[in-house]
Amino acid sequence: MEYIKPEEIVELFKEKFNDSITDSRIEIKTAGLKKNSYSLIWLEIEIKYFKEAVKLLCTIQFPHFAIISDNDTGEEVKLTYHFSLYYGERFKEISLNVTTNLPKNNLKMPTITDLIPGAQTSEREMKEMMGITFENLPDLPNVFLPIDFSKDVFPFRKDEKGIYPLSKNGKHIGGNIIDKEEEVKKVE
Repeated sequence: MEYIKPEEIVELFKEKFNDSITDSRIEIKTAGLKKNSYSLIWLEIEIKYFKEAVKLLCTIQFPHFAIISDNDTGEEVKLTYHFSLYYGERFKEISLNVTTNLPKNNLKMPTITDLIPGAQTSEREMKEMMGITFENLPDLPNVFLPIDFSKDVFPFRKDEKGIYPLSKNGKHIGGNIIDKEEEVKKVE
């Protein structure tokens, strides 16, 4: 098997997607007693090219999909898909993290489950917890939330659609799910 260096992977994505790659970086870290190094690649791409970027990733080597992480930044939801290339290859594995931003007024993106079926559980989690619609993802029952959980509340959101309490005047106050006026007693 031929291994592509992290720098070559970033260059491949930049050549293919030009200015649609809005940010990229490579981190080299060390771990263990022997201080073996490993690489992390971070790519940020515009949503309209996200699925094409995953297709390109699959041409390098079929990636190991780990998880999707999210961040509600206020105006947007940032999704980062965490992949590994050369998974299980001692000292060759590369972590590749592909990020895209979704505006809160349009939380839609294409599913990648037709390319990587193992992404289904993470995409369903983002659907339940953040309210993201994944185009062409089957509408299956909840994985993490109870079936009777409110359809308009998304626990990972930091805005009025999250689980944070509302003040008496109905405005979102956020910060904690415990009422500020309620005394929390320690159980001994």
